[in-house]
Amino acid sequence: MASPVLVAAQCAVQAGDLAANLALHLNFMRHASELGAGLIIFPELSLSGYEPALADTLAQPADSPLLEPLCSLTMAAGMTTVVGLPLRVPGYDRPQIAACILHPDGSRAIYTKQYLHAGEERFFSAGQGGELLLVGGMSVALSVCAEFAHAEHPAKAAERGALVYAASVLVGEGGYPHDSSLLQGYAQRHGMAVLMANHGGPTGGWAAAGRSALWDEQGRCVASTLGVGHRLLVVSRQADGWQGSDIALSA
Repeated sequence: MASPVLVAAQCAVQAGDLAANLALHLNFMRHASELGAGLIIFPELSLSGYEPALADTLAQPADSPLLEPLCSLTMAAGMTTVVGLPLRVPGYDRPQIAACILHPDGSRAIYTKQYLHAGEERFFSAGQGGELLLVGGMSVALSVCAEFAHAEHPAKAAERGALVYAASVLVGEGGYPHDSSLLQGYAQRHGMAVLMANHGGPTGGWAAAGRSALWDEQGRCVASTLGVGHRLLVVSRQADGWQGSDIALSA
């Protein structure tokens, strides 16, 4: 039996422009819906861009009206959507880096980044992680960028029964060989597929590498996007293993 269709949304976002980035997300989601996606996952801080110095100004509460159009489309499409934004959390002086999970039944959940990258502590508070997602009977663990540099993070996901480790990231050209090697190794070591959604353009002073990818349970790269730009990486597990395709989108 085929698995649900999973989509990594590789987008080139505008720094701090929530309205423009929201429109971009909706465009990606409409295309994913037409492909029958059960899950679409966006890169780290996708709605705001990776802009630490702007995070406090751009931070949103968990019930932000900004998410309403995304929730409506999620429900209409019957798919789960994971988007990134700085989250305003009561009791914390600094926002947290969040992956906001929008479910097709209209409910919401939050995953917050536990392991911050060096320097992020100046702008963000560490988070608490979150629960596994269940998408069409497939258990999916979320990860936000620097978390996968800590081997215990994917190891714990595997122990909890994750079949897919889905990472929302910002990986630059210089770091791509090392980071992709880490993700490939986790797939092979833990016998779980690893899906990476990277930024498709510059953000926060970083030149994102694009090349979003899926590694199967043996650590083989089944599919990846061709460089940078607006692209959908569309994957599913068939009876004979994972299959994937790269689809370019207009801006």
